[in-house]
Amino acid sequence: MATVKVDNSNFQADVLNAKEPVVVDFWAEWCGPCKMIGPSLEEIATELGGKVKIAKLNIDENPELAAQFGVRSIPTLMIFKGGEVADMKVGAAPKTALSHWINGAVA
Repeated sequence: MATVKVDNSNFQADVLNAKEPVVVDFWAEWCGPCKMIGPSLEEIATELGGKVKIAKLNIDENPELAAQFGVRSIPTLMIFKGGEVADMKVGAAPKTALSHWINGAVA
């Protein structure tokens, strides 16, 4: 399963109402570190199949959602469980660190 794009129109359904945990990557097109972790998140999404959903939210296109969740720096990753933020990580990290963090939070 690849990463999915979320925005104002589908955030409620795809993130807050999701049955599985959802990792939301708050990113922007101009953000170098965001582009660095993108391929790793794609790989993790495929590896974890149906256990977790990985969603990308462009903060330039959805500034109100970024503000609602207090995103001040990107990339910011948030894990949502049951419609609530369960964990958060700010900044780029290698794939192994991202995978370990996601696996630990969704276990």
